[in-house]
Amino acid sequence: MKVAIIQSNYLPWKGYFDVIHDVDCFVFYDDVQYTARDWRNRNQIKTPHGTMWLSVPVAAGSRDRRIDEVTISGTDWAEAHWASLRHSYARAPHFKHYEAFLEHVYRERNWEYLSDLNRYLIERIARDFLGISTRFVLASDLEAQGQKQDRLLDVLQKLGATAYLSGPAARAYIDSAGFEASGIALEYKDYGGYPEYPQVFPPFRHDVSILDLLFQVGPDSAEYIWGWRQGFEKTARVPQAKPALEGRVP
Repeated sequence: MKVAIIQSNYLPWKGYFDVIHDVDCFVFYDDVQYTARDWRNRNQIKTPHGTMWLSVPVAAGSRDRRIDEVTISGTDWAEAHWASLRHSYARAPHFKHYEAFLEHVYRERNWEYLSDLNRYLIERIARDFLGISTRFVLASDLEAQGQKQDRLLDVLQKLGATAYLSGPAARAYIDSAGFEASGIALEYKDYGGYPEYPQVFPPFRHDVSILDLLFQVGPDSAEYIWGWRQGFEKTARVPQAKPALEGRVP
C-alpha cells in the first residue's frame, strides 16, 4: 500500500491532487506545528491584473499551535474570497458547474478551524470533481510517536504501508536508510511535464489553485494532472456529478 503524508493546504495546486491520485492512502499531517506564511492558509488565483493571494486569516498565536488547533479569525474573509473568485472567473467556461458548491463553502458554512476548511475542500474536490478514490486519514487519529522522520515512519507503520510517496524537496533531508530498514519503499514525486491549458489571463502559470484548472477545463481536468502521462485520448473524462452540498467531513 502506497501512502503520502502532507500538511493540509488551502485550495492546493494541481500537483497536490496528483499526489493524492498516486497513492492508496493520503494522510493529512495535522498534528504537527503550524507554519506561518505558507500554503496552509493561502493560495493564488489568476486575475486580470496578475496572480492574487487568497489568504484565510488565522488567530493570533497560531505559530505555537498544531495545525488542527489553528482557528480562523473573523468571517469577512469568506465573502471576500467568493467575490474575488466570481470577479476573476465568472466568464470561465466551467465556472457555473462549481458555483453552487463554492457558494455553499463561502456563504452557507461557518468555519472555526482552518484544518476543517482545508480538508473539506480537498476531499470534495478530489472525490466529486476529479474522481479520485484514495482513502483519507488524519495523522492525529493515529497518535504517532517520535520526531521528524521517526514520526513519519511511525505513521506509515501503523497504516501498514509498503511504499511512501514524498515531495521532491524532501530529498534534502530524508534519510533513505531509515525507510530501507523499515521495509518501506521510498519514492519521490516528479511534478515535471504538466501540459498547459487555456488559462484565462496570460502569462500561463502552473502554480495556482486547482480551481483555475477546474474553471477552465471542467471534466477534462484529470487529463491535465495525470491523464496526459498515458495520452489524452486514452483516459476517460471524469464524470462531473451535480455537487452535493452536504460534505463528508464536518
